[in-house]
Amino acid sequence: MSHTIKIQDISDVTHDVKRIRLEKPAGYSFTPGQATEVSVDRDGWRDEKRPFTFTCLSSDPYLEFIIKIYPDHDGVTEQIGQLSVGDSFIIDEPWGTIEYKNEGVFLAGGAGVTPFIAILRDLHNKGKIGNNKLIFSNKTEQDIILKDEFQRMLGSQFINVITREKPSGDHIFLDDEIDKEFLKSQIEDFSQAFYVCGPDEFNDKMMEALKQLGADPDALVFEE
Repeated sequence: MSHTIKIQDISDVTHDVKRIRLEKPAGYSFTPGQATEVSVDRDGWRDEKRPFTFTCLSSDPYLEFIIKIYPDHDGVTEQIGQLSVGDSFIIDEPWGTIEYKNEGVFLAGGAGVTPFIAILRDLHNKGKIGNNKLIFSNKTEQDIILKDEFQRMLGSQFINVITREKPSGDHIFLDDEIDKEFLKSQIEDFSQAFYVCGPDEFNDKMMEALKQLGADPDALVFEE
């Protein structure tokens, strides 16, 4: 079943990422980490569906997506970047992507952090952040999505990694991508759960490195 829902608010999260809040259909519910297929309610675009993860909680009175916009691509996100309050999305029913199992380490590359937002917000609201850690890799400081909120929720268990410029503050600079040696320097226990989401190359590299470091394949959760 599909739902056509109006945009209530649009705001900038970073220079190329937007927060979009929409009407919530009556009775619509989902679990943290779930996504849905989204299309733009415009001629020529209604059948162009893309998966986006809910970044709100099911208890919120609205639906929210945090979406990276690619204005140079003639695609769905370029269209989304042109939308205004009052325009509409078409969404389907929610479906599972990343599901929280146990305390562990969240490894995110860029906009791949979005499936973790609702999971971490839910844990924080319940007072159950515990020992969960987020290692978040971005090219530059201005690319970091929800930096302040992650710091509030996770404190020292939020690790920022910058790979293209020497950052200020408490960020970690790497001349290259996160690799096995870096993971070894940041993580003591490889028997815990790992949650991985980012570009395909990032996912493949992280999963291989974690397996080499002794992580249990059954404890590796990643977005397919």
